[in-house]
Amino acid sequence: MDTFLAIASRREVREYTDAPISPEIVHRILDAGRLSGSSQNKQQWEFVVVSDHEALSKAVYAPANLLGAALVVALAGPALPLDMGRAAQNMMLAAWNEGVGSCPNGMSDAELAESIVGAPVRIILSFGYAAKPRDPSAHTAEEWSARANRKPFDEVVREV
Repeated sequence: MDTFLAIASRREVREYTDAPISPEIVHRILDAGRLSGSSQNKQQWEFVVVSDHEALSKAVYAPANLLGAALVVALAGPALPLDMGRAAQNMMLAAWNEGVGSCPNGMSDAELAESIVGAPVRIILSFGYAAKPRDPSAHTAEEWSARANRKPFDEVVREV
């Protein structure tokens, strides 16, 4: 998939089918995070695949996102927030390239998340095949961009 098309067509997916994600695709998603840039190349992160979705769901604002997911990944460690965000976005775009939806999940209980994962958790990502699939090729990247619920370009971009 074209990178801009992937960016323009990707939306948060919160409802998933029961279909498992193949080990090869899981590896690609996690490897996309590993390949992310980081400040001074310190790579101060771990990508923890969490099998107990129910336990971790108690630490996020929208438990259903985790309960229905085929894959849940906690990004943990002392990495800078920017670095964690870069890794998370790489994983979500790599997933979308494979037809897998995803959603970042806000934490309501960071201490609980840390006790489950074994390290300070910065971001929790849920992944799965969308219950309501979206075909990126149904529109051009420009059409997806125009359909996005985002502020107009001129409101967020300026020159000085």
